Amino acid sequence: MSSVRPAPPSPASSAPPRARPRPRRLGPGDRVFLTVLIGIPLVALLVFVWLPALASVGLSFTRWDGIALSDIHWTGLGNYQEIFTNYPPFWPAVRHNVVWLLFTALLPTPFGIFLAYQLDRRIRFTRVYQTAIFLPMVLSLAVVGFIWEIIYNPDNGLLNGVLNGVAPGHHIDWLGDPDLNLWAVLVASAWRHTGYIMILYLAGLKGFDPALKEAAALDGANGRQTFLRVVFPALKPVNIIILVVTVMESLRAFDIVYVLGGGVGSKPGMELLSLLITDNIIGESSHIGYGSALAVVLLLVSLAAIGTFLFQNFRKEDQ
Repeated sequence: MSSVRPAPPSPASSAPPRARPRPRRLGPGDRVFLTVLIGIPLVALLVFVWLPALASVGLSFTRWDGIALSDIHWTGLGNYQEIFTNYPPFWPAVRHNVVWLLFTALLPTPFGIFLAYQLDRRIRFTRVYQTAIFLPMVLSLAVVGFIWEIIYNPDNGLLNGVLNGVAPGHHIDWLGDPDLNLWAVLVASAWRHTGYIMILYLAGLKGFDPALKEAAALDGANGRQTFLRVVFPALKPVNIIILVVTVMESLRAFDIVYVLGGGVGSKPGMELLSLLITDNIIGESSHIGYGSALAVVLLLVSLAAIGTFLFQNFRKEDQ
């Protein structure tokens, strides 16, 4: 009777299992590098953002002239009560901030999206158009304000010069008329904001799948239908960013209004919450507590506007 011998083990099965490589531990130099890399921005954020914000919240319940800490007096909700009931510039400033938000959301923002969509179609001289439209964004709002101050100059400004050439004898004080100055500043702000929105949306369009456009064209959709039904919904993250940027830019508008308005002291027709805060904190008669209360009101309005929108969008995505 023959016996069957077992096959000899193969070299692969007899080899001992390989040990998994151990994760490399951070050395002292790596730890120092990470500590510096993370620690410095964190400390800067706490010192220059969160601590001043918390200090403003605390000072909003006090009266203080900003000179000696011993002069700080607790008033509770007195500053807020006076702001809402006995501070004439407050409600016009709120109304002007709302007008600023609606104007920015309805005119320069859609126009910037329209320009981005047109430039993404690779028309001739696209680079030249992008540079020309984005150029105001390279400038600070203060510089933009100085440029438009020259344009709006009532004596020898460009705009009045053109109007006098068309209809001699017409002289308009664009920045001195309370019925016109806010709209004049809005036009100057829109000139810069349009280029900003165009670049943001153009960056989103560069990452868009062109196959979706081709599929829409095969289904018989024209350019407008393709954008509204395919491109715009697919770029929802970019749309959220643009809306948040628009809200923040509108609520914190300060630089260009400060320059065109002639510095501290709100002109009639150009009152904004940011200017009222500056007037009370660094004006001739410093009211640190009063200005801090206005800053807290602006902070709450900003958080409410952006938080509500983000909450609604995230809830729809979860559903």
